[in-house]
Amino acid sequence: MNTAHTSASNDVRDNILSTGQRLMAGKGFSAVGLSEILAEAGVPKGSFYHYFGSKDAFGEALLESYFEDYLAELDNTLAQPGFTMAQRLMNYWQVWQDTQSFLDCQGKCLAVKLAAEVADLSEAMRLSIRRGTNGIVSRLAKAIEAGVAEGSLVIDGDAEGVAQSLYQLWLGASVMVKIGRNTEPFDTAMTTTRQILHLTSH
Repeated sequence: MNTAHTSASNDVRDNILSTGQRLMAGKGFSAVGLSEILAEAGVPKGSFYHYFGSKDAFGEALLESYFEDYLAELDNTLAQPGFTMAQRLMNYWQVWQDTQSFLDCQGKCLAVKLAAEVADLSEAMRLSIRRGTNGIVSRLAKAIEAGVAEGSLVIDGDAEGVAQSLYQLWLGASVMVKIGRNTEPFDTAMTTTRQILHLTSH
C-alpha cells in the first residue's frame, strides 16, 4: 500500500517537473507561471506546494532532475562500445547539435535556456546549474584524457582546460543559434572542436 502511494506520489511530482521543463525550455523561467504549469499538468495548486515550497524550490528541483538525466545520457554516450573516445566525444557534440537547436527542443535545452536568466534570479538555482555544468566538464575532461591515452586525439594543454573551452564554445554557439535562427554556429563549433582535438575531417 505504502509503495503504491509512494509510486503515485513520485508520478505526480515527475509530471509537474516534466511539464515545467517543457514549458520553461520554450519560454524561460520568469515567463511561465505556476498556474500555467499546473493547468498543463492537470494538478491542483495544493499538490504543487506539497512537493515544492516555492517556485524557486521548484526551479532548483527542475534543474537537479534535468542534469541527472543529462549526465546519465552523457555517461552512456561516452561509454558506447565499438568507438574510440574521439568518436564518442564527437557523437556527444552531434547529439548537442541535434537537441539544442532554435526549434522546439522538447525541454532538452533547459540549461542553455535558463543559465543566464536564473543565475541572477536565484542563488540556489545558480548553484544547481554550476554543479550540473561542472559534472559535464569533469566527464568531458576524463574522456579527453582517455582519448589522449588511447591515441585517438591530441590536445594542447591540460584536459580540464580543453573541456572547459569546448563546453563554453558549444554554450556560446547554442546562444548564437537562437539569435540567428540558423545552425551555422554549430557548424563552426564542430570545425573548431575537431581542430582543438586535432582530428581529421573524416
